[in-house]
Amino acid sequence: MYRAQRLGLKYLAASTVIFGAMIIFGLLASIYYVRPGFLLNTFNFSTAKIVHINGLVIWLLMGFIGAIYWFLPQEFEREVVGIGLAEVLFWVLCASVAVVIAVFIFVQYGAANEWSMWFINQGRKYVEAPRWAAIVISVTAGVFAYNVIATCVAARKATGVVTVLIADLVPLVVLYLDAFPEISNMSQDLFWWWWLVHLWVEATWEVLIGCIMAWTLMHLVGASRRVVESWLYVEVALVLGTGILGLGHHYFWIGTPRYWFAIGGFFSALEPLPLLGMIVHAVYDAGERHLQAANRPAFYWTLAEAFGNFLGGGVWGFMMTLPQINLYSHGTQWTASHGHFAFWGAYGCGVISVLYLAIAQSRGNQRLDGAAWKWSFAMLNVGMVGMTGALLVAGIDQAFYERAIGGSTWNAYLSMQGRPWFNESMWARLLFGLMFACGFAVLAYDLITIPKRQQADAVEEATAAAGS
Repeated sequence: MYRAQRLGLKYLAASTVIFGAMIIFGLLASIYYVRPGFLLNTFNFSTAKIVHINGLVIWLLMGFIGAIYWFLPQEFEREVVGIGLAEVLFWVLCASVAVVIAVFIFVQYGAANEWSMWFINQGRKYVEAPRWAAIVISVTAGVFAYNVIATCVAARKATGVVTVLIADLVPLVVLYLDAFPEISNMSQDLFWWWWLVHLWVEATWEVLIGCIMAWTLMHLVGASRRVVESWLYVEVALVLGTGILGLGHHYFWIGTPRYWFAIGGFFSALEPLPLLGMIVHAVYDAGERHLQAANRPAFYWTLAEAFGNFLGGGVWGFMMTLPQINLYSHGTQWTASHGHFAFWGAYGCGVISVLYLAIAQSRGNQRLDGAAWKWSFAMLNVGMVGMTGALLVAGIDQAFYERAIGGSTWNAYLSMQGRPWFNESMWARLLFGLMFACGFAVLAYDLITIPKRQQADAVEEATAAAGS
């Protein structure tokens, strides 16, 4: 393997560990809804939520970086330029994540001053990491972009996938700089904050996962480069139109002009379509040529990525994006339902697919099979669908009784906490969350034991061959 591929495996392994930590804090946060006095004055709900959401962002980002470090040397058939610096920054990033999580857990909050913003919490949702850690993330992203661009220049060739990737890395690095400014006006702060949160997650990440899935399909089912690159160009075109204009659905209630109602409501739902089209077209093309995917776990997770992205990001997003609905659904569990399903379908399934593909390739493309991956696939996806369904029921209940009928008053909010549908949905979310956690445990077991199982299979085959 190339050094970059070994680094990619380290990033994928680290992202899996953070994925597990994110699940633990997500379960912890869900307990507060059914037991409001849980860990009172010991560990705040808001802190559990912060670790859960920031863990989500970091595990996916590290998964993306790991996937690209895995595929890039194969694309150019050469080592990645500047890989030594990238290896050092990997350990710096891992240490920074560990320190930030420890501060979130044991310190939790500080005074509203510059020292707290630098060393405890910036106080901005999704980017709560203190400034020193944000600098580490910015440097890591900058070096990662340099690795990709410098390797392309050194190889003196640029494929369609790499060209799109390089174009996407510029906003990926630049937009994160929006995590640093202090803006006292809340409307202005939210306006630019959404440029980071939305355009990172719903624009640059969409293109990033599109590039990763293009490589995955070529390695997994022998998909035509012409097919995947054509869809990738469509995705870039749609992201330019829908990613930036679709940002408007976050502008509805922060004091921006009314024309954002129509713009944001319409364009937000179109983003997931190109990735779905790419995977369906590539799989159909492979079927026409009678190609087969030897790596069944990676293939199944790739399909889950396509349809999870379409349903979670597209269908679930569109049904609450129109301003006439968003007026009542905004900030309810309905939003959480969309968030869980979209992140999982659009990105999480893709990272797991690459994880299985990279493990198989690192071991000489040995066949991966067994019951464990099937159980983890079933429990993770059923658990996620169950959680999103429960949150959707709770959110619709909130939108109807707390918002539409209750008028969004404080009394309506308090009375909502006792409604049977809401409480039963919170219990269902917790139970399905436990199923999801069990699915992760089986996934981790499967990934850890793959080398031992393959070694045992090799010994058994050698014994059988000697006996015959």
